[in-house]
Formats: sequence, structure tokens, C-alpha cells
Amino acid sequence: MTFLRPALLTLACLLAMPTHADDLPSLGDSTSAIVSPQQEHDLGRAWLSVLRGQVGQLSDPQLKDYVENSVYRLAESSEVQDRRLEFILVDSKELNAFAAPGGIIGVNGGLFLGAETEGQYAAVLAHELGHLSQRHFARGVEAQQHMQIPLMAGLLAGVVMAAAGAGEAGMATIFGTQAAAIQNQLGFSRQNEAEADRAGILTLQRAGYDPRNMPNMFERLAKQYQYGGRPPEFLLTHPVTESRIADTRNRAEQSKPGGKEDSQVYQYMRARAQLIYEDSPGMATKRFRARLDENPNDNGARYGLALSLTKAGQLNEARDTLRPLLAANPNDLTLNLAEMDLDITNNRIPDAQKRVETMLAQYPDSYPLNQMRINLLLKQNRNAEAEKGLNQLLDSRPHDPDVWSLVADARGLNGNIVGSYQARAEYLALTGDYKGAEQQLEFAKRRAADNFPLASRIDAREKEIRDQARMAKDMMR
Repeated sequence: MTFLRPALLTLACLLAMPTHADDLPSLGDSTSAIVSPQQEHDLGRAWLSVLRGQVGQLSDPQLKDYVENSVYRLAESSEVQDRRLEFILVDSKELNAFAAPGGIIGVNGGLFLGAETEGQYAAVLAHELGHLSQRHFARGVEAQQHMQIPLMAGLLAGVVMAAAGAGEAGMATIFGTQAAAIQNQLGFSRQNEAEADRAGILTLQRAGYDPRNMPNMFERLAKQYQYGGRPPEFLLTHPVTESRIADTRNRAEQSKPGGKEDSQVYQYMRARAQLIYEDSPGMATKRFRARLDENPNDNGARYGLALSLTKAGQLNEARDTLRPLLAANPNDLTLNLAEMDLDITNNRIPDAQKRVETMLAQYPDSYPLNQMRINLLLKQNRNAEAEKGLNQLLDSRPHDPDVWSLVADARGLNGNIVGSYQARAEYLALTGDYKGAEQQLEFAKRRAADNFPLASRIDAREKEIRDQARMAKDMMR
């Protein structure tokens, strides 16, 4: 992987920030004069596409929707000024999350495995938002003003790869040959972490969570990995020390007792993640059954069991398992989506269609629900309606490569060949394959040769993608 070594320089720059961590600093205009929020935004979007091309991602609409909505709710209670956020859900069972310049939020699937409650999950993400609110990247550049902005663009990509848990090779490089150089800067790293912790505690409190979730999460992680074994990426990139736990504990205890600690929807999402990382649906079924035997009121386990039974083809038992949950909460969107999936698997398409229409009346803007509707339309060969629905979905998710991939397929099935090429180009650009994107637009332009306005728009988009490619190339030098 050609751009992991630059991560070492990036880390050194990020860590080299001689600010006192007793209180959160007051950020003035000097930082923005060196690296503006818009520059951070543009850089972040450029290397997010590179990152998407290098790591596997989870395309589960419900998990994606949960992460996005939960982080936006936290961001509303945070000090983050620029809330143009973009998300990547990394397909890794390593416990990790990261925030990167320009409002990029990364969450590993493993965070759901490691965070036992929504409060613990929120604590990790509130901490990451703390890094964004304190503009740690921009302040690192300010502290190292002799480094030019173009060079910093080249250094950014590697740190995200490492933070995302892209592989042991990257971490081995960081913690191997260059370990001594990085060790010299660890004092500043701890200052960053302390600032992010303190900002995160304030965010948790304002968002209605018990801020004690943060020290509880840190303490549990520290105990879990203190006796050996490779710690998760989160602990490698966010070292947890006794003093750090004590500091967050002391600050959290200053708030009034109470606040949200968990939710049923989080437990449902956690079950979805657990199913993804089980070796087989059969193994997942055994684990969820064991949990239910231990606690018959564990609705997260009951939901997970219904999903695993559906995957295993045991459809009647899956329906029986899901039935009491739906009876207790007939309008719960997550449960209704599970029933729709069960109906589709059982080829009961009219039942699924009826349920989709009923739920859309209550949740018209739900991304997972609209995605389910589109999947049903495609299954019924109603390709024109599916394409129309996907075009509407693009209005709210213009930077989602999963949506663009489906748009390309739907347009192709509907005979919209030029549109299919255009959509495939957008998907490839969002996943870092700029050469492939340009090639798709060339195909589209040839097909649209007789339509001058359309060909001109395609040509303009091709130039924009070429500029994005140059920026990405500069980052990898």
C-alpha cells in the first residue's frame, strides 16, 4: 500500500501541537488562515474516495442510517462548526472509529461488537467529534507552518488508512521502524486526546447521555486488553491510560446522575453487526438462542435470532420468533423491515409490498425503507419506477457509492444506457477509480454525441473528475 509510510509524517505533524490541555483552547482566526475549513473539507472528500477504494465497506442500509443519524444528533450538541459530514462504515470487526479532516466520520463494524450499549457507542463518537471541533489537523499544520499545504495533502491519506484499521502492515510500519520518532511526540498526542475527551463529555451531556459512559467504555477496554493480545485499532490510535480514565471519570462525575445509557434500536443494530461477523447463520442462531435461554427478555437477541433464522432458510420459525416483537411494537420500523425481508425471502412479494406502503406513510424519508421499496420494484421488474425512486434517493444521498451503483444497474435495465454510464462513473469516482470514471464518461459522451447539451454536461463532469484525480494523485506522492 503505497501511502501508508506518509502516515508517519502525518502523525508526527498531528501530534506536534504544543498547546496546554488544562482547558479547551479558544480557536481564533490564525488556524483558519493556515488551513481554512473549506480546504479541510475539500481535502477530506478527496482522500475519502481514495480510502473507499482501499478498504471494504458495509453496505447495510440500516447500519449506515443508524450511524449517520446518531452522529448528526451528537454533532448538534457538539462544538463542531462545519457540519457537512460524510461517513464511511468500514467492514472490519476491529473496534475502531475515527474522525478525519473535513468532517469525515469512520466507524468500523466492530464498534457495534465492542460497545455494549448505545451510551458506550455514543461516547466513542462524541470523542471523535471532539477532534473535529478542536480542529486538531489544522492546528497541527499551524504548529508546523514550514510544511506547505500541498505537502500536507500528500501526508493525509496514510493516517486515515491506519485509523480505519486497513491492515497490520500499516500499523507495523508506524509502530516499528519509526516508533522512536513518534514516541518523542506522544506528549502532544495525549493533549489531543484529553481535549477530545473533554469536548466529548460536554457533547454527551448536552445530547442527553450520561457522560459516565465515556470513562466506563475506556475502563472496560483497558481491562479487556491489559493481559496481552493485540489490542483493537482504537486503543492503538487512542491510547487509554489510568490518568486519562481518571480525568474523564472526574469530569463526568461533576454532572448530575442520569441520562440515556441504552436504546432498543441500538441493540437491534448491534445484533445486525453480530450476525455479519459470525462464521455462518447457523452459528449465529446458536449464539442468539443461548442468549435468549439466559434472558428471555433480551429483545436484541430475539431480533438477531429472527434475522439469522431467515438467513438460514428456517422461515416459519423466523416468523414465529419475530411475531411477539411486532405485536408489542407494531409500528417499529426496524422490526417491520425484518418482516419485509422475511416476506421477500419467502417470495411473498404482495405482503412485503403492502407493508412497505403502510410504513412509508409513517416514515416517508427513511433511507432503509425507500431502499427496501426500490429492491422490491427491481424484483418485480418494475425498472422504470425503480429508477425514478433511485433518482429521488440521490437527492438526499448524492455521495453514497452504494446508491450510485444501484442507479447504474437500474438505468441499464431500463434502457437508459447513457445514464447508466454516468452513474457508473460517479460510483467509480466516489471509490477512487478516477481512470475508470473518465472511461465511463467517454462511453457516455459517445452515446450522447447527437445531443449537444447532454454531451457538454458530460464533458464538464469529466473535467471535474480529472481535477479530483489530480488532487488524489498529489496526495499519494
